[in-house]
Amino acid sequence: MTIRLYDTSARQIRDFTPLVPGCVSIYLCGATVQAAPHIGHIRSGLNFDIMRRWFDYRGYDVTFVRNVTDIDDKIIKKAAEQDRPWWSIGYENEVAFNTAYDALGCLRPTYEPRATGHIPEMIEMMRGLIERGHAYAADGNVYFDVKSFPEYLQLSNQELDNLRQPSGEGETGKRDPRDFAMWKAAREGEPSWETPWGRGRPGWHLECSAMAHKYLGSAFDIHGGGVDLVFPHHENEIAQAKAYGDDFAAYWTHNAWVTMSGEKMSKSLGNSLLVAEMVKRWRPIVLRYYLGTPHYRSMIEYSEEALREAESAFARIEGFVQRAVEKAGVVEPALEVPPAFAEAMDDDLGVPQALAIVHTTVRQGNSALLADDKESAVARLAELRAMLGVLGLDPLDERWAGGGTDRGDDLHGVVDSLVRLVLDQRQAARSRKDYATADAIRDQLQQSGLAIEDTPSGPRWSLS
Repeated sequence: MTIRLYDTSARQIRDFTPLVPGCVSIYLCGATVQAAPHIGHIRSGLNFDIMRRWFDYRGYDVTFVRNVTDIDDKIIKKAAEQDRPWWSIGYENEVAFNTAYDALGCLRPTYEPRATGHIPEMIEMMRGLIERGHAYAADGNVYFDVKSFPEYLQLSNQELDNLRQPSGEGETGKRDPRDFAMWKAAREGEPSWETPWGRGRPGWHLECSAMAHKYLGSAFDIHGGGVDLVFPHHENEIAQAKAYGDDFAAYWTHNAWVTMSGEKMSKSLGNSLLVAEMVKRWRPIVLRYYLGTPHYRSMIEYSEEALREAESAFARIEGFVQRAVEKAGVVEPALEVPPAFAEAMDDDLGVPQALAIVHTTVRQGNSALLADDKESAVARLAELRAMLGVLGLDPLDERWAGGGTDRGDDLHGVVDSLVRLVLDQRQAARSRKDYATADAIRDQLQQSGLAIEDTPSGPRWSLS
């Protein structure tokens, strides 16, 4: 058994060899809490939740650190615009992120440190880098000297001569425009902390280098995050940590975006879909299926049609589980997943290939039920629960089946499947220009308490 992962730094899939046998340490760049999370934000948490679950299934002792960036330019700007304390905006959105992670069934991290709680560690790292000649203070700022670190840009595979380093307001005194800020001098009305180089606040990149060092030591196994973080964030983390003397991460793993019309989902584009709103329209377990089952390195192009397809696919899984339980009672998950499922997951977390085994097992289980083969149906249900447990999608798990979840959410999927059957009949009537029948179907649905809206992507129903 060997887990293999795509390593961004090596640009290839590598066999995973832990630094400490039987243990795996993971650092994931978590939320920058300047706004509530959309589904693009939460995809990263889901992908690494599945990674964590797979390592756990394979018998590793997992330490999973997911940080919170609770101070940055956008948080400060919003605080000024809303005339609120910067920390209240950060905390409000941190709660929103954790609510979203919980709603979609993500396990809590081992540690979830906030940037502002680790100023002493950042000061210590800056002091060490200045002493080693890798950093310098200027006008109350502290900068990293990129030319002092020959390995700089190896992760993103760029040439230093062509580099255009993003710079923020107030970053004065640079020796080279490509140097990046580790500490930003205080400005009037903004939060600041005292350092040997003057009052100020941390730069984004320094936070993660310092927190990874504190919680995982000078060397750890896997550093993760969205593919958009490769440069400048992860590149600058590596420079700081290695110049300080750390070995830092042995593997770099990045998840792809959720896009709309080919563009990265973001607040600035105005195309975000907040998790808090999405879970009102879609069952959280269906949203997890939709976001978690594509390969973590492949883009997801958002559409309601794709979500409906995910809902239908998961309904087929739930349908077999329900029928099997009615036939044989609740069956405990098997101790081991099927070999083909394990092989797919070991190969760079090949969830799409693993999911094919899930649906094959569902078809076999349904055939067993039709043949009244209770023993085979029970065996398939046990295998299915083991596989779904790894993916965080077991409908019989307490997280989804009980423990305070709303049965109304569970029934939504059942009702949706039934309504869509009727809507398909209505659409067929409209296609053959039988508008009387189509209108009659619509009227009957409305009399049942449902509102039907015809949209460019197809009819949509809601409770009227």
